[in-house]
Amino acid sequence: MIEVKNLVKRFGDITAVDGVSFKVGGGEIFAFLGPNGAGKSTTIKMLTTLLSPTRGSVTLDGVDPVRDPERARRSFGIVFQDPSLDDDLTAWENMQLHGVLYDVPAAERNRRGQELLWFVDLWERRDDLVKRFSGGMKRRLEIARGLLHHPKIIFLDEPTLGLDPQTRNRMWEYLRELNRKEGTTLFFTTHYMEEAERIAQRIAVIDHGKIIALGSAAQLKRQTKTASLEDAFLSLTGHSIREESADPALDAMRAMRRRGFGH
Repeated sequence: MIEVKNLVKRFGDITAVDGVSFKVGGGEIFAFLGPNGAGKSTTIKMLTTLLSPTRGSVTLDGVDPVRDPERARRSFGIVFQDPSLDDDLTAWENMQLHGVLYDVPAAERNRRGQELLWFVDLWERRDDLVKRFSGGMKRRLEIARGLLHHPKIIFLDEPTLGLDPQTRNRMWEYLRELNRKEGTTLFFTTHYMEEAERIAQRIAVIDHGKIIALGSAAQLKRQTKTASLEDAFLSLTGHSIREESADPALDAMRAMRRRGFGH
């Protein structure tokens, strides 16, 4: 469902992603882990048509997102780490707008929208403006909206960030049920190591722009001779603290601006 070959992304003289290759099968639940500034976000942006690769290739359900971004976008849904809702619309209007943009027929928009808002416990708040929602409510609405058009792939960037444990568990119950019933491929990032260990069938660890380990949680623990995925992750990436703002793409673009390249 996802195939990445020798993917490279450079910003000036900074290489943010350096020869990354991996495959994700149809219906697989795949976790993508890495410290801050490891190249994780840059890779995801290339997979979701937000950045073009410097070199290498990506295919999503057989479609090249560089050559045919519109068709590629119809194959996936995405839940961003940063909010992307329209705060001046209601929850229902946000769902409807997404459905219109993805050409979901009106009857299906209504049926699916109601089903998803019930699931995330927002049906009673469907006519409230999103600006009045708490952070957790907005997160739940983002996930519901990303599922509206029945995508074959769902990219989830920190999907349960800021949610209480009960909502996190409920969210993953639904996503796993969606995976079982519809064969939806789930590609997610998280900083909750127990979440990755419990949910993902395979895990890729990226650091300094390269995939440094790939396998199931059990395989990564055996490889590093550790008892938990968190210990395996630290063994692979080190114990030094990474700055939260570290992002090779952003750092490179800032440096290029300082030197007079771009605006």
